[in-house]
Amino acid sequence: MTLDQLRIFVEVAALEHITRAAERLNMTQSAVSAAISALETRHDIRLFDRVGRMIVLNQAGRSFLAEAQAVLNQARVAEAALNDLSGLMRGRLSVMASQTVGSYWLPERLALYRRRYPGIEIAVRIGNSVETSHAVTAGEVEIGVIEWMSDAKELTKSVADIDEMIVVVAPDHPWADGRPRRVENFPEIDWVLREEGSGTRYAFERIITDGGVALESLKVPLIMPENEAVLGAVIAGMGATLLSRSVVKAVLQSGQVRQLNMPAFPRPYYFLRHSQRYRSRAGEAFEALCREQTPAA
Repeated sequence: MTLDQLRIFVEVAALEHITRAAERLNMTQSAVSAAISALETRHDIRLFDRVGRMIVLNQAGRSFLAEAQAVLNQARVAEAALNDLSGLMRGRLSVMASQTVGSYWLPERLALYRRRYPGIEIAVRIGNSVETSHAVTAGEVEIGVIEWMSDAKELTKSVADIDEMIVVVAPDHPWADGRPRRVENFPEIDWVLREEGSGTRYAFERIITDGGVALESLKVPLIMPENEAVLGAVIAGMGATLLSRSVVKAVLQSGQVRQLNMPAFPRPYYFLRHSQRYRSRAGEAFEALCREQTPAA
């Protein structure tokens, strides 16, 4: 059994599709099929069920998947340790960020990191805050950046930056009249919200709870999984929403939405690191660079 076979198995298991896995791995379809067949033949076990023209991970495959991922994670740690011996001339930075962070905060910092350390391979994933926390816990990525503090005990958390959340509505919305509003007024109108598990949704729930308003008392006709979808629904007149100022900056300037006359809500971004996993020099350099870009309080 080789690491390459494990990598191929994990990719095929994730996609349950030989052709798409081959494209993702930049390999031929025959090479991917041969690697899976060799793994199954050597150990006399079927990891996938062939159902017609489909390939489906079976129970044995699901049991093996967790072990294969653990081995690959450990191999990445070992590789990071070796790369550190050569300084920052080569190595790998693996980062996962929640949607708002990944779309609006992270790109500028990754570009600067790339210019400063051109020999470092950068691997980036985007998910919501819960998915990012789980990926760091499982060792799938070294660093997570999320919009609320994870309560996972094995993770260390430190403030990366301070975001600002604002409430916006369409220009013809009744609350676009400039009159002051407070959280206790929120049950009076419709709301468009992000999905549970997102940092934006968590921030909204914290704000209304602190303001003495129950989520159940609000009218929420629409829940969307992406910031852009939420913003589009607000522009279309579906209701109000709470989003990061960085998300709405362009449409706010263009007049497509209006900010409510109420104070903005500060929200920290957090770095997540596993307390017991290896910290690469590439990861440490990334955190240091990000802190350079964060204005002093």
